[in-house]
Amino acid sequence: MEEHKIYGIDDYEQYVGSEAIERIGNKASTLQDFHVANVNATYYGGGVAGLLSSFILLMNSVGIKTGWRVIQGSPDFFSVTKKMHNALQGADINLTEKKKHVYESVIYENAVRNHLDHDIVIIHDPQPLPMIEHYTKRGPWLWRCHIDMTSPNPILWDYLKKFVEKYDGVILTLKEYQRELNTPQLAFQPAIDPFNVTNKEMGEEEMQERLDHYDIPCDLPLVVQISRFDRWKDPEGVIAAYKKVRKEVDCTLVLLGNIATDDPEGKEVYESLLECQEDRIIIMSRQDSALVNALQRKAAVVVQKSKREGFGLTVTEAMWKGTPVVGGNVGGIKKQIQDGENGFLVSSVDEAAERILQLLRDDKLCKKIGKEARETVKSKYLLSRYLENYLDLFNSLETSYTIKSHMIGEEFS
Repeated sequence: MEEHKIYGIDDYEQYVGSEAIERIGNKASTLQDFHVANVNATYYGGGVAGLLSSFILLMNSVGIKTGWRVIQGSPDFFSVTKKMHNALQGADINLTEKKKHVYESVIYENAVRNHLDHDIVIIHDPQPLPMIEHYTKRGPWLWRCHIDMTSPNPILWDYLKKFVEKYDGVILTLKEYQRELNTPQLAFQPAIDPFNVTNKEMGEEEMQERLDHYDIPCDLPLVVQISRFDRWKDPEGVIAAYKKVRKEVDCTLVLLGNIATDDPEGKEVYESLLECQEDRIIIMSRQDSALVNALQRKAAVVVQKSKREGFGLTVTEAMWKGTPVVGGNVGGIKKQIQDGENGFLVSSVDEAAERILQLLRDDKLCKKIGKEARETVKSKYLLSRYLENYLDLFNSLETSYTIKSHMIGEEFS
């Protein structure tokens, strides 16, 4: 039987050096008695679940007892929370009393089922946000919002704000997402696990096996977008850009996505895209991390043409593999990509097509961009840095459960 392997902080030394590992160990040593709970809405599908899957194991590896709870809900509940997710990114919402009742009632049921008496509780995104109303806190509660909060719907934000301000701190992805709140806010970006199935090193034979398994042809350059099936990811725009590109360069488009359990719109978006499928336009819904890895490595260009994006870990993953990325000039994507240096930022179908063509025609540029992209992730976006951000935050929490003043509004690099 194959031995189980969980990668710990020492495994990151090859990427970040012994000094960083020692520093992280020292910061964790003061927190050995802490018990931390994370709560979100789905175990798989999308970047947050993938991030939590690796991050919680890494947190345990430094001696901090860290758990993960996933809330349960009816289809009505997830329909409401998806509308809330969209509205936090600027969409309209008809926020009726009935929707509020469904939302708050399901969260109350989850509060009864989950006994959160931990030293620190981290609630992720809007779905479980009202959980805080139903507990006597033993320690600080933090709300971690992974969403692009550039321009939230004011009606929804006014409603959610009453829950948010009961928390002891709010963690956002970018400083630009800060809102006017009485609760202290800080920002740091998520990161990737270089050792998981999605990101680990992969040989040519293993890559080819995955692509052959799904009948993905490699006779022409691959243009790939990997993301949840979500209108904010603009899959229609990617298809339109590809159709412009193939008039000048033969290539294959692969749109690979999944449908998260907390996203009832995903199936509808996926099924609508199937109408666009052709011989060289491959649209797939699969939960296969090895396939994601193979596609991101084999692609000539990875596209992430989002209209809103809290961060965009699929961008980070592709950059780690040295693959050039063409990304939407929004949210966390523009935090990762310096236009023309380690990738390209675009704001329209025409711009996306132009950049894809430029990369398909210039191998030297692809290698240069890819090398810079890998170095960017190595220095800024590995999970060891994300762990250190949390250790700094935990060590800053005072007995009154407030974040020390020097942390407020700070954006960790």
